[in-house]
Parts: sequence; C-alpha cells; structure tokens
Amino acid sequence: MLYDVTTLTVRVVPRSSRTAAERERGDLVLRVRAPAEGGRATEEARRLVAESLGVPRSAVTLRAGARSRTKIFQVEGLGPAEIAARIEAIPARSER
Repeated sequence: MLYDVTTLTVRVVPRSSRTAAERERGDLVLRVRAPAEGGRATEEARRLVAESLGVPRSAVTLRAGARSRTKIFQVEGLGPAEIAARIEAIPARSER
C-alpha cells in the first residue's frame, strides 16, 4: 500500500499561557503549555500538529529536533499540497 509521507518543520514555544497553533511570517508556530523538560513540550507539540492537520496522533512522528525549539515532524497520509492547504486554514498571529 502506498501513501504520502511529508515532513513539516515547526517552531515550538514551550511554557506558553495557552496551547495553540498559529502562522507567523510563513512559519507554523506551536505554543504549548508544557515545559521543555523530559520531552513533554515535544509530545504536546506532536499532538497539536496532529490535531491541527486533522490526522491521528499515530500519523505524526518526530524526525529531528528533540532538544531544539525547531522540530521536524513526519506526517503520514497527507501530501505536501494538502498539508500546505491545511496550514493556510490556521489563523495567522495577527488575525487573533
């Protein structure tokens, strides 16, 4: 069975006052409440990516950036064009 696998680069802001995905200057920024300790912020970011793109959590895996604020996730089941369209539907920071 063939399916799409696409990588997505995001910036994570841990210890935010709220959990939200937003577009900022063309980048996807994930604000998470969890601290950057023991992978908690990364896991919350992974769940937020899945929720924002409308895919199961199991379809999103971390590929790089476990200890960085810039992370690369692999998303299964969506092609690059479909991910781009779904990201465009996420409000930009200035629209909030």
